[in-house]
Amino acid sequence: MTHIPRSVFKFCLLSACLLFSACSEEPGEQHAEFFVFGTLLEVTTWGVSEKDAQAAFSQLQQQFQHMHRQWHPWEPGLLMEINRGFASGLPVLASPDIAEMVRLSQFAEKASGGKFNPTIGNLIELWGFHTSQYPIAGPPPAGSQIQQLVDQHPSSLDISLDGLTLASSNPHVQLDFGGIAKGYAIDLACDTLRSRGVENAIVNAGGDLRVFGMHGPRPWRIAVRNPSGGIIGALESGTDEAVFTSGNYERFRQDDDARYPHILDPRTGWPVKDVASVTVIAEQGWLADAAATALIVAGLDDWTGVARSFDLDLVMLVDESGTAHLTRKMAERMEFLDGITLDIVDL
Repeated sequence: MTHIPRSVFKFCLLSACLLFSACSEEPGEQHAEFFVFGTLLEVTTWGVSEKDAQAAFSQLQQQFQHMHRQWHPWEPGLLMEINRGFASGLPVLASPDIAEMVRLSQFAEKASGGKFNPTIGNLIELWGFHTSQYPIAGPPPAGSQIQQLVDQHPSSLDISLDGLTLASSNPHVQLDFGGIAKGYAIDLACDTLRSRGVENAIVNAGGDLRVFGMHGPRPWRIAVRNPSGGIIGALESGTDEAVFTSGNYERFRQDDDARYPHILDPRTGWPVKDVASVTVIAEQGWLADAAATALIVAGLDDWTGVARSFDLDLVMLVDESGTAHLTRKMAERMEFLDGITLDIVDL
Protein backbone atom coordinates (compact mmCIF):
# COMPACT_ATOMS: atom_id res chain seq x y z
CA MET A 1 0.00 0.00 0.00
CA THR A 2 1.44 3.35 -0.94
CA HIS A 3 2.40 5.39 2.09
CA ILE A 4 2.38 9.10 2.75
CA PRO A 5 4.42 10.08 5.80
CA ARG A 6 2.76 10.84 9.13
CA SER A 7 5.37 13.20 10.55
CA VAL A 8 5.50 15.36 7.46
CA PHE A 9 2.03 16.59 6.67
CA LYS A 10 2.35 18.06 3.19
CA PHE A 11 -0.35 19.77 1.23
CA CYS A 12 1.31 20.38 -2.16
CA LEU A 13 -1.90 21.41 -3.81
CA LEU A 14 -0.21 22.75 -6.95
CA SER A 15 -2.65 25.60 -7.48
CA ALA A 16 -5.47 23.35 -6.32
CA CYS A 17 -5.18 21.33 -9.48
CA LEU A 18 -8.27 19.24 -10.03
CA LEU A 19 -8.43 16.87 -12.93
CA PHE A 20 -11.86 15.62 -13.90
CA SER A 21 -12.12 12.44 -15.92
CA ALA A 22 -15.38 12.48 -17.81
CA CYS A 23 -14.71 9.10 -19.36
CA SER A 24 -15.60 6.01 -17.40
CA GLU A 25 -13.97 2.66 -17.83
CA GLU A 26 -17.13 0.97 -16.60
CA PRO A 27 -20.79 2.04 -16.75
CA GLY A 28 -21.78 4.04 -13.70
CA GLU A 29 -18.22 4.96 -12.70
CA GLN A 30 -17.05 8.56 -12.39
CA HIS A 31 -13.52 9.55 -11.48
CA ALA A 32 -11.65 12.66 -10.29
CA GLU A 33 -8.02 13.24 -9.37
CA PHE A 34 -6.70 15.89 -6.99
CA PHE A 35 -3.05 16.59 -6.28
CA VAL A 36 -3.13 17.07 -2.54
CA PHE A 37 -1.26 15.86 0.57
CA GLY A 38 1.82 15.73 -1.63
CA THR A 39 0.33 12.87 -3.60
CA LEU A 40 -2.43 12.02 -6.03
CA LEU A 41 -5.80 11.73 -4.31
CA GLU A 42 -8.31 9.79 -6.37
CA VAL A 43 -12.07 9.78 -5.91
CA THR A 44 -14.16 7.20 -7.72
CA THR A 45 -17.93 6.98 -7.50
CA TRP A 46 -20.31 4.32 -8.77
CA GLY A 47 -23.94 4.69 -9.78
CA VAL A 48 -23.92 8.50 -9.98
CA SER A 49 -24.56 10.58 -13.08
CA GLU A 50 -21.66 12.51 -14.55
CA LYS A 51 -23.39 15.83 -13.75
CA ASP A 52 -23.94 14.96 -10.09
CA ALA A 53 -20.44 13.54 -9.74
CA GLN A 54 -18.82 16.67 -11.18
CA ALA A 55 -20.79 18.85 -8.75
CA ALA A 56 -19.56 16.71 -5.84
CA PHE A 57 -15.99 16.83 -7.12
CA SER A 58 -16.12 20.63 -7.31
CA GLN A 59 -17.22 20.81 -3.69
CA LEU A 60 -14.37 18.50 -2.70
CA GLN A 61 -11.93 20.80 -4.46
CA GLN A 62 -13.06 23.70 -2.28
CA GLN A 63 -12.70 21.57 0.84
CA PHE A 64 -9.17 20.52 -0.02
CA GLN A 65 -8.20 24.13 -0.71
CA HIS A 66 -9.44 25.01 2.78
CA MET A 67 -7.44 22.17 4.31
CA HIS A 68 -4.31 23.31 2.53
CA ARG A 69 -4.67 26.85 3.81
CA GLN A 70 -5.61 26.02 7.37
CA TRP A 71 -3.91 22.75 8.34
CA HIS A 72 -0.35 23.11 7.05
CA PRO A 73 2.19 22.83 9.90
CA TRP A 74 4.99 24.90 8.37
CA GLU A 75 3.39 27.29 5.89
CA PRO A 76 1.43 30.43 6.86
CA GLY A 77 -2.12 29.61 7.88
CA LEU A 78 -4.39 29.01 10.84
CA LEU A 79 -2.39 26.13 12.32
CA MET A 80 0.76 28.24 12.35
CA GLU A 81 -1.17 31.02 14.10
CA ILE A 82 -2.44 28.56 16.70
CA ASN A 83 1.09 27.29 17.37
CA ARG A 84 2.33 30.86 17.78
CA GLY A 85 -0.43 31.48 20.29
CA PHE A 86 0.54 28.40 22.27
CA ALA A 87 4.19 29.49 22.32
CA SER A 88 3.13 32.91 23.62
CA GLY A 89 0.76 31.52 26.23
CA LEU A 90 -2.26 33.10 24.54
CA PRO A 91 -5.67 31.55 23.77
CA VAL A 92 -6.43 31.18 20.08
CA LEU A 93 -9.56 30.67 18.01
CA ALA A 94 -9.59 27.50 15.92
CA SER A 95 -11.78 26.38 13.05
CA PRO A 96 -14.31 23.62 13.79
CA ASP A 97 -12.24 21.04 11.90
CA ILE A 98 -9.01 21.85 13.76
CA ALA A 99 -10.82 21.80 17.09
CA GLU A 100 -12.24 18.39 16.22
CA MET A 101 -8.79 17.07 15.26
CA VAL A 102 -7.51 18.20 18.65
CA ARG A 103 -10.30 16.23 20.37
CA LEU A 104 -9.64 13.14 18.25
CA SER A 105 -5.89 13.49 18.85
CA GLN A 106 -6.41 13.63 22.59
CA PHE A 107 -8.34 10.38 22.42
CA ALA A 108 -5.62 8.76 20.31
CA GLU A 109 -2.82 9.96 22.59
CA LYS A 110 -4.60 8.55 25.65
CA ALA A 111 -5.40 5.25 23.95
CA SER A 112 -1.83 4.79 22.74
CA GLY A 113 -0.13 5.76 26.00
CA GLY A 114 1.59 8.66 24.26
CA LYS A 115 2.86 6.71 21.25
CA PHE A 116 0.67 8.94 19.12
CA ASN A 117 1.41 12.57 19.87
CA PRO A 118 0.42 15.40 17.49
CA THR A 119 2.24 18.12 19.44
CA ILE A 120 5.89 17.30 18.65
CA GLY A 121 6.17 19.80 15.82
CA ASN A 122 9.38 21.21 17.31
CA LEU A 123 11.00 17.77 17.21
CA ILE A 124 9.88 17.16 13.65
CA GLU A 125 11.30 20.54 12.63
CA LEU A 126 14.58 19.83 14.44
CA TRP A 127 15.01 16.65 12.41
CA GLY A 128 14.40 18.60 9.21
CA PHE A 129 11.19 16.74 8.39
CA HIS A 130 9.17 19.91 7.81
CA THR A 131 10.04 19.73 4.13
CA SER A 132 8.78 18.35 0.86
CA GLN A 133 12.25 17.45 -0.41
CA TYR A 134 13.46 13.92 0.37
CA PRO A 135 15.78 12.28 1.12
CA ILE A 136 17.49 14.68 3.50
CA ALA A 137 21.27 14.45 3.58
CA GLY A 138 23.40 14.96 6.66
CA PRO A 139 23.86 13.85 10.25
CA PRO A 140 21.02 13.75 12.77
CA PRO A 141 20.52 16.53 15.33
CA ALA A 142 22.67 16.43 18.43
CA GLY A 143 21.36 14.08 21.08
CA SER A 144 21.33 16.92 23.61
CA GLN A 145 19.05 19.00 21.35
CA ILE A 146 16.66 16.08 20.93
CA GLN A 147 16.57 15.36 24.66
CA GLN A 148 15.98 19.01 25.48
CA LEU A 149 12.78 19.00 23.42
CA VAL A 150 11.66 15.61 24.74
CA ASP A 151 12.11 16.91 28.30
CA GLN A 152 9.52 19.63 27.61
CA HIS A 153 6.87 16.85 27.47
CA PRO A 154 4.50 18.45 24.95
CA SER A 155 1.13 16.70 24.84
CA SER A 156 -2.28 17.24 23.29
CA LEU A 157 -3.58 16.78 26.83
CA ASP A 158 -1.99 20.16 27.64
CA ILE A 159 -4.57 21.77 25.35
CA SER A 160 -7.91 22.93 26.74
CA LEU A 161 -10.92 23.51 24.51
CA ASP A 162 -13.71 25.98 25.22
CA GLY A 163 -15.91 25.86 22.16
CA LEU A 164 -13.51 26.83 19.39
CA THR A 165 -11.04 28.54 21.73
CA LEU A 166 -7.83 26.60 22.35
CA ALA A 167 -5.26 27.25 25.05
CA SER A 168 -2.15 25.34 26.06
CA SER A 169 -0.67 25.09 29.53
CA ASN A 170 2.65 24.10 27.90
CA PRO A 171 4.31 26.67 25.60
CA HIS A 172 6.27 23.89 23.90
CA VAL A 173 3.13 22.34 22.38
CA GLN A 174 3.36 22.66 18.60
CA LEU A 175 0.61 20.92 16.63
CA ASP A 176 1.52 18.83 13.61
CA PHE A 177 -1.44 16.74 12.46
CA GLY A 178 0.63 14.60 10.09
CA GLY A 179 -0.51 11.41 11.81
CA ILE A 180 -4.24 12.05 11.67
CA ALA A 181 -5.11 14.83 9.22
CA LYS A 182 -5.16 12.77 6.05
CA GLY A 183 -7.51 10.26 7.61
CA TYR A 184 -9.76 13.01 8.90
CA ALA A 185 -9.73 14.75 5.52
CA ILE A 186 -10.79 11.54 3.80
CA ASP A 187 -13.60 11.13 6.33
CA LEU A 188 -14.81 14.65 5.56
CA ALA A 189 -14.66 13.92 1.83
CA CYS A 190 -16.77 10.80 2.32
CA ASP A 191 -19.28 12.80 4.37
CA THR A 192 -19.52 15.33 1.54
CA LEU A 193 -20.11 12.65 -1.06
CA ARG A 194 -22.82 11.03 1.03
CA SER A 195 -24.51 14.38 1.64
CA ARG A 196 -24.81 14.73 -2.14
CA GLY A 197 -26.48 11.36 -2.53
CA VAL A 198 -23.43 9.28 -3.46
CA GLU A 199 -23.90 5.75 -2.10
CA ASN A 200 -20.79 4.02 -3.50
CA ALA A 201 -17.31 5.55 -3.56
CA ILE A 202 -13.64 5.16 -2.77
CA VAL A 203 -11.41 8.06 -1.68
CA ASN A 204 -7.77 7.04 -2.08
CA ALA A 205 -4.85 9.27 -1.04
CA GLY A 206 -1.73 7.49 -2.22
CA GLY A 207 -3.00 4.11 -1.01
CA ASP A 208 -4.51 5.34 2.26
CA LEU A 209 -8.21 5.13 1.63
CA ARG A 210 -11.80 4.85 2.76
CA VAL A 211 -14.57 3.11 0.88
CA PHE A 212 -18.31 2.92 1.27
CA GLY A 213 -20.85 0.97 -0.70
CA MET A 214 -19.83 -1.34 -3.53
CA HIS A 215 -18.04 -1.17 -6.86
CA GLY A 216 -21.09 -2.16 -8.84
CA PRO A 217 -21.88 -5.81 -8.11
CA ARG A 218 -18.63 -6.47 -6.23
CA PRO A 219 -16.63 -5.06 -3.30
CA TRP A 220 -13.77 -2.65 -3.85
CA ARG A 221 -10.49 -4.57 -4.14
CA ILE A 222 -7.41 -3.10 -2.47
CA ALA A 223 -3.75 -3.94 -3.02
CA VAL A 224 -1.46 -3.71 0.03
CA ARG A 225 2.07 -2.56 -0.61
CA ASN A 226 5.14 -4.53 0.39
CA PRO A 227 7.70 -2.16 2.00
CA SER A 228 10.47 -3.82 0.00
CA GLY A 229 8.64 -3.14 -3.26
CA GLY A 230 5.63 -4.43 -5.13
CA ILE A 231 2.64 -5.68 -3.17
CA ILE A 232 2.39 -8.11 -0.29
CA GLY A 233 -1.17 -9.09 -1.10
CA ALA A 234 -4.71 -7.79 -1.51
CA LEU A 235 -8.05 -7.69 0.23
CA GLU A 236 -11.69 -6.97 -0.52
CA SER A 237 -13.14 -4.05 1.38
CA GLY A 238 -16.20 -4.00 3.57
CA THR A 239 -19.09 -1.71 2.75
CA ASP A 240 -17.79 1.14 4.93
CA GLU A 241 -14.22 1.12 6.22
CA ALA A 242 -10.81 2.76 6.01
CA VAL A 243 -7.52 1.05 5.19
CA PHE A 244 -4.35 2.97 6.16
CA THR A 245 -0.64 2.19 6.22
CA SER A 246 2.18 3.90 8.11
CA GLY A 247 5.68 3.09 6.88
CA ASN A 248 9.28 4.18 7.33
CA TYR A 249 10.57 3.33 3.87
CA GLU A 250 9.99 6.46 1.77
CA ARG A 251 10.93 9.55 3.76
CA PHE A 252 14.17 9.65 5.71
CA ARG A 253 17.44 11.40 6.55
CA GLN A 254 20.58 9.77 5.14
CA ASP A 255 23.99 10.21 6.75
CA ASP A 256 26.56 8.07 4.92
CA ASP A 257 25.38 4.51 5.67
CA ALA A 258 23.01 5.54 8.47
CA ARG A 259 19.35 5.95 7.61
CA TYR A 260 16.89 7.77 9.88
CA PRO A 261 13.20 7.27 9.01
CA HIS A 262 10.85 10.22 9.35
CA ILE A 263 8.49 8.67 11.93
CA LEU A 264 9.62 9.73 15.40
CA ASP A 265 8.97 8.08 18.74
CA PRO A 266 7.57 10.96 20.83
CA ARG A 267 8.96 9.36 24.00
CA THR A 268 12.59 9.40 22.84
CA GLY A 269 12.66 11.90 19.97
CA TRP A 270 14.42 9.37 17.74
CA PRO A 271 13.13 7.63 14.60
CA VAL A 272 11.37 4.30 14.94
CA LYS A 273 13.10 1.10 13.88
CA ASP A 274 12.46 -2.61 13.33
CA VAL A 275 8.98 -2.17 11.78
CA ALA A 276 8.84 -1.29 8.09
CA SER A 277 5.09 -0.71 7.85
CA VAL A 278 1.78 -1.06 9.67
CA THR A 279 -1.61 -1.54 8.01
CA VAL A 280 -4.84 -0.89 9.90
CA ILE A 281 -8.48 -1.38 8.91
CA ALA A 282 -10.97 0.66 10.93
CA GLU A 283 -14.41 2.18 10.56
CA GLN A 284 -13.06 5.72 10.16
CA GLY A 285 -10.07 7.20 8.41
CA TRP A 286 -8.84 9.32 11.32
CA LEU A 287 -8.78 6.27 13.58
CA ALA A 288 -6.95 4.07 11.07
CA ASP A 289 -4.47 6.88 10.42
CA ALA A 290 -3.68 7.65 14.07
CA ALA A 291 -3.60 4.00 15.11
CA ALA A 292 -1.18 3.10 12.30
CA THR A 293 1.21 5.77 13.54
CA ALA A 294 0.93 4.61 17.15
CA LEU A 295 1.43 0.97 16.19
CA ILE A 296 4.61 1.58 14.24
CA VAL A 297 5.98 3.50 17.25
CA ALA A 298 4.92 0.65 19.56
CA GLY A 299 6.97 -1.79 17.47
CA LEU A 300 7.09 -5.56 17.62
CA ASP A 301 7.14 -5.71 21.41
CA ASP A 302 4.02 -3.70 22.18
CA TRP A 303 1.82 -3.56 19.08
CA THR A 304 -0.78 -6.00 20.37
CA GLY A 305 -1.38 -3.89 23.46
CA VAL A 306 -1.88 -0.77 21.38
CA ALA A 307 -4.24 -2.61 19.03
CA ARG A 308 -6.32 -3.71 22.00
CA SER A 309 -6.36 -0.20 23.47
CA PHE A 310 -7.81 1.11 20.19
CA ASP A 311 -10.21 -1.86 20.08
CA LEU A 312 -8.83 -2.85 16.66
CA ASP A 313 -8.59 -6.44 15.46
CA LEU A 314 -7.62 -5.85 11.80
CA VAL A 315 -3.92 -4.99 12.05
CA MET A 316 -0.72 -6.07 10.27
CA LEU A 317 2.93 -5.15 10.87
CA VAL A 318 5.68 -5.94 8.40
CA ASP A 319 9.14 -6.07 9.99
CA GLU A 320 12.45 -5.22 8.38
CA SER A 321 12.97 -8.85 7.29
CA GLY A 322 9.63 -8.93 5.45
CA THR A 323 7.71 -11.09 7.94
CA ALA A 324 4.07 -10.08 8.37
CA HIS A 325 2.84 -10.06 11.98
CA LEU A 326 -0.94 -9.84 11.98
CA THR A 327 -4.12 -10.54 13.85
CA ARG A 328 -6.13 -13.62 12.97
CA LYS A 329 -8.98 -11.53 11.60
CA MET A 330 -6.54 -9.66 9.35
CA ALA A 331 -5.13 -12.97 8.12
CA GLU A 332 -8.65 -14.03 7.19
CA ARG A 333 -9.13 -10.85 5.13
CA MET A 334 -5.79 -10.86 3.30
CA GLU A 335 -4.80 -12.80 0.20
CA PHE A 336 -1.00 -12.95 0.31
CA LEU A 337 1.43 -13.52 -2.51
CA ASP A 338 3.47 -16.71 -2.34
CA GLY A 339 6.58 -16.60 -0.18
CA ILE A 340 5.35 -14.23 2.53
CA THR A 341 6.18 -15.41 6.05
CA LEU A 342 3.26 -14.96 8.45
CA ASP A 343 3.15 -14.64 12.23
CA ILE A 344 -0.55 -14.78 13.18
CA VAL A 345 -1.48 -13.48 16.63
CA ASP A 346 -4.68 -13.88 18.65
CA LEU A 347 -5.47 -10.67 20.49
